[in-house]
Amino acid sequence: MSSDRYGPTFQRNALAPGILLAILLVVATLLLDSEWYGTLRFVIAVLAIIIGWFALQAKHWWWVPLFAVVAIAWNPVLPFDFAGQGWALAHVGVALLSLVAGVLIKSPRVDDRR
Repeated sequence: MSSDRYGPTFQRNALAPGILLAILLVVATLLLDSEWYGTLRFVIAVLAIIIGWFALQAKHWWWVPLFAVVAIAWNPVLPFDFAGQGWALAHVGVALLSLVAGVLIKSPRVDDRR
């Protein structure tokens, strides 16, 4: 009997939020001057917190400060007035970071069938 008979022995909980965060960051780059940007900032901050939580659960603690900074920088409650080309590049950089984190953050799969 092989150990992978029932699928992988790990799960990537941060992959779906990481992909969604990357998509939203690219869309937000296109809508920086729009009225929708405030709503996108809220969703971006929440997804960053979710990815940080999954990283903490998987004991990949080094991702937590990175996504805490993302949640703070994109928070809509006390927004920072970042603008310009550097802020647009930050969107793209964090989009790539979220994809990498989504792939690398993995935790052991819990088998409920036993």
